[in-house]
Amino acid sequence: MIGLPSGTRIWIVAGTTDMRCGFQGLSAKVHTVLEENPLGGHVFIFRGRRGDQVKLLWATEDGLWLLAKRLERGRFIWPQADGGKVCLSSAQLSMLLEGIDWRQPRRTAALSML
Repeated sequence: MIGLPSGTRIWIVAGTTDMRCGFQGLSAKVHTVLEENPLGGHVFIFRGRRGDQVKLLWATEDGLWLLAKRLERGRFIWPQADGGKVCLSSAQLSMLLEGIDWRQPRRTAALSML
């Protein structure tokens, strides 16, 4: 994962998004639906209808990034809401991108036995 500057907010965009959207379509959704500035340096994460693909939109000082990931097996865990946004930490973003349930990560038992 690319290191994000401190102070960068990470937002999950609730609901589903047409994964055919590119820079302009996703930027427009951030601006109109979320009423946020897509060029403000924050990360916005969108999920497709099937749940196996996400796109991240991130503006830096020198350009706009559009990153995509598709899981070969499983689905990305997503909020149940149809609209709005949910803030994540960098650790939760890492879990999300690995297909782990970021809402309630669990420690493995037996760590104290080592």
